[in-house]
Amino acid sequence: MPAYWLARAKIIDPVAYRTYNEAARQVWHKYPRRILVRGGRYEVLEGETIYERFVVAEYESFELARAYFASPEYQAAAELRRKAGNIHELVIVEGATDGTGSDGG
Repeated sequence: MPAYWLARAKIIDPVAYRTYNEAARQVWHKYPRRILVRGGRYEVLEGETIYERFVVAEYESFELARAYFASPEYQAAAELRRKAGNIHELVIVEGATDGTGSDGG
């Protein structure tokens, strides 16, 4: 069952964020995924958000997405992001279980 990596960020230091992104890119090939959203135009329809960058990636399984996050290579890259003071939220969520996407909630 597919899983989705949902990331939101407020980038305080763009140079440091690029350094993180370049380091993370070095491990992407080991954890295949399909990028559905990366940056781009957005509009907050309800509520408030401090975030300004959104990423949605589809992995073939929850376990694969979790393995990417837990890998030593990604954790080294993530440490660059954390030290830069950028604000992030990261969630991994499984896709719909009935195949229709209409589970009522």
